[in-house]
Amino acid sequence: MIVDDEPLARELLESYVLQIDELKLVKSSSNSIEAFTFMQYNAVDLLFLDIQMPQITGIELLRSLKNKPPVILTTAYREYAFEAFDLDVVDYLLKPISFDRFLRGIGKIKQLKQHIELISNEDAIPSFNDAYLYLKENREMVKVFLNDILYIESLRDYVRVKTNKQEVITYQNISYLEQKLPANKFIRVHRSFIVATDKIISFTPSTVKINTIEIPIGRNYKNTTLKVLKQNNVLQ
Repeated sequence: MIVDDEPLARELLESYVLQIDELKLVKSSSNSIEAFTFMQYNAVDLLFLDIQMPQITGIELLRSLKNKPPVILTTAYREYAFEAFDLDVVDYLLKPISFDRFLRGIGKIKQLKQHIELISNEDAIPSFNDAYLYLKENREMVKVFLNDILYIESLRDYVRVKTNKQEVITYQNISYLEQKLPANKFIRVHRSFIVATDKIISFTPSTVKINTIEIPIGRNYKNTTLKVLKQNNVLQ
């Protein structure tokens, strides 16, 4: 889906989308309100979104979406880049957008979908001890068992997956991993950290400790984190 109030900008992106066999344009819209309504009733796998638009900006639209698809922002303004990536956008394209730069953005979307493979089967779901994921590091797909993961740390465009046995750094989005990991085994404690709950040996109102590593608890994650950590306490 393309959302941009500039007709020429929309037409350019539409022409680029038509050249990619894997992409199908389901909607091209000139305003965020129409886009929000459309996404309430239709599936969108990728959103090209302008920032400066009347009534509701692209940033405001992103904040209003509960289950937002992967997003590539398209804008003439550099100053929104930090705020945009804080919202876990996949890429940030500055206008005028060349076809080469557009292709690089599409490449990031493909990597986002291909870098991780979780075992899931409707007929035979593996136990947590057997479940694993593949993460691409350099040119290798590295197997990491979920039960071995201590914590995951965001490194801007990459993540570090730390286990007792290894450390894997891969081009990945921490929010995407958060969605794929079992919620009863992992918890996001900070914008930059996901931890395995059963690996936490102690905690304070501001940190959790895994082995000898102290990991900060973010202000926006504090209430949920402390509630989860206390809920299985038999001495309550």
